[in-house]
Amino acid sequence: MDCRTFYGPPRSTSSTIALLPADPCDSEVEELSDPDDGDNRDFDIDSPPPSKKLRNRNRLVEVSSDLNQTPSPPARSRKTKWVKKDIPLFTLPEPVFELPELVQTPFVYFKKLFTDQMIVHIAEHTNLYSVQQTGRSINTTAAEIEVFLSVLLYMGVFEFPSLEDYWACESRFPPVADTMSVKRFKMLRRYVHFNDNLQAEGCPDRFHKIRPLFDMFREQCLLIPPTNRQSVDEVMVAYKGSRAGKLRQYIQNKPDKWGFKIFCRGSCSGIIHDFILYQGATTFFNIQEEEHAHLGLEDLIGAKVVSILCNTIVHKEATVVFYDNFFTSFNLVKTLQTNLGLRSVGTVRVNRTGGATLMSDKEMVKRGRGVVDFCSSEGVVAVKWFDNKCVTLLSNAYGVEPLSSVKRYTKEAQQKVDVPCPSIVLAYNQAMGGIDLSDMLVHRYKTPMKSRRWYLPLFGYIIDVSIVNAWLIYKRDCSILKQKPMPLKKFRLSVAATLKGADKVPGRVGQPPDAKHTPQARRPNPRVLHPSQEVRYDAVGHWPTYGTQRGRCNLCKSGVSRWRCSKCGDGKLFLCLNNKNQCFVAYHQR
Repeated sequence: MDCRTFYGPPRSTSSTIALLPADPCDSEVEELSDPDDGDNRDFDIDSPPPSKKLRNRNRLVEVSSDLNQTPSPPARSRKTKWVKKDIPLFTLPEPVFELPELVQTPFVYFKKLFTDQMIVHIAEHTNLYSVQQTGRSINTTAAEIEVFLSVLLYMGVFEFPSLEDYWACESRFPPVADTMSVKRFKMLRRYVHFNDNLQAEGCPDRFHKIRPLFDMFREQCLLIPPTNRQSVDEVMVAYKGSRAGKLRQYIQNKPDKWGFKIFCRGSCSGIIHDFILYQGATTFFNIQEEEHAHLGLEDLIGAKVVSILCNTIVHKEATVVFYDNFFTSFNLVKTLQTNLGLRSVGTVRVNRTGGATLMSDKEMVKRGRGVVDFCSSEGVVAVKWFDNKCVTLLSNAYGVEPLSSVKRYTKEAQQKVDVPCPSIVLAYNQAMGGIDLSDMLVHRYKTPMKSRRWYLPLFGYIIDVSIVNAWLIYKRDCSILKQKPMPLKKFRLSVAATLKGADKVPGRVGQPPDAKHTPQARRPNPRVLHPSQEVRYDAVGHWPTYGTQRGRCNLCKSGVSRWRCSKCGDGKLFLCLNNKNQCFVAYHQR
């Protein structure tokens, strides 16, 4: 018999496997020792476990016999290398806004945000919801919803202890009581709705009841021209009820500690441009896998929020985004610049700096107030500055230079002294307060929407942000045209008066329900309440009314008349009907 047939074909040298002991110093005799000898390695259950040295002594490893093949080194994660070097200052261009032809009325600015489409949507779903609940519709219209919004705007400025006080005889408020009856107002407030509940079954969105209104409002906010300094922060919409479940959040340092959390992106002027409703694990239910890969989203929720909000910025290469330490990380700063071309600045926590080598807090406190330490890596600078406390910032737009100074009071000198301050801190303080400014303006005149239905406070927040955004745009146009703007309170009251009167037939104004009600004392020289232009020139419901009170004509100033307009007049606005009704007609024509 052939030896090849008996022993089989020879093995390939490239696949030969040699069994070697883990420790080369171990002899093969010990490996092949008889198990009956005293050097037996079998252990009983009750005996102590073998030591690490004994366990590794007789372990065999498989080694390839191919000597020409070099073993590959184990893969190691690349460590970020930090150097003591500053980054060049990024020159941010000044924003250029389109020159307006003229300053519009407050109603026009409000309608750009709270559109007619939103009002029609509310009217349709309010009727649908009333049918689903009671079997019959309350038959509301878009015009009545505007009157309803007008009443809410008045209530935000003139706050009464309860809703009934606006219609009560002792505390009757005519702008509200003469506009709508208390019974009708409560009915609209009871059945106002924004989405069909029957179509929301199985939807992962937990804000489905208010989502259509937020989406339409967000589309209008994205159309507002932004500034080049954007900030991302969180806002709380107050709600203390228990019907919202885990949608209700708690933040200790906010004015409203309990409520709904909304992540917003806004300009440094306070205008809100984009937002995300936080709802836990399903917050990003509408983010597709392609968009997730394009943005390079991290596992941290703060990084996801910033990436999604910044993706809607139009001019990314000329914009710097600011955020606080809830969002900031080294990977986020790099991801925004790599995937979106955005530069950003933010305060950062110690465990998210990417391994930046900076001085400890104790060492900075010993050196005194104003000490600065910094290092950079891959175009990102980490700056640590000691003022009252130590603060650390990450940025790829601003660095340490140029150094400036800030005034701080010292007990030793009993006066304010100059403290060195890096440029990144000044830029952060100037641009980070946009969201807080908007939140402050919203709380000044807040729409009262306390209810058991959890989504009504969110509806009130949309109304308030619409007013604030409209007022800030109006102020910007006044600044461009060098005109003096009206304050926020008058702006809100002007919008409320126009919503109540524009394109609507005035209702009958009767006497107060209590006959003992006595009107207030008449002022010696009362001011004339002029209607807004939308009410004055709408050509609907303007009729001359003859009254007992007599006054001078407000147009020609030469005649005395008892006639006034049934819609524009309030008992003080008189228009004479002499000279073939010229004054009355001329007053209502452009």
